Amino acid sequence: EVQLVESGGGLVQAGGSLRLSCKASGFTFDDYAIGWFRQVPGKEREGVSCLGCSSDGSPFYGDSVKGRFTTSTDNTKNTVYLQMNSLQPDDTAVYYCTIDLGSSCTGRGSWGQGTQVTVSS
Repeated sequence: EVQLVESGGGLVQAGGSLRLSCKASGFTFDDYAIGWFRQVPGKEREGVSCLGCSSDGSPFYGDSVKGRFTTSTDNTKNTVYLQMNSLQPDDTAVYYCTIDLGSSCTGRGSWGQGTQVTVSS
């Protein structure tokens, strides 16, 4: 059974940093695209990052987080990370990690339960 469990969210001041973790079980990363999405109530879901969706292995980042967020995996721990720096109030959202079989982060695969990130001004 595929399971994704996020952690690491919390309250941080603008300009601060957080690192989110997503512990995966029931599958191996090799066959999947691994994404981070975020959701604010009343707004459209936003793609934050995607690993495993480019031929050269480089991650994809949404325009609003490019240069500030970094995603990575630790295959020995079956864990995906999202390092978030220079956080701004607009980054406040529930963050979800997702997996899709194949090479695109569509959001139509499995999701974790989410972790709340709140950035105060």
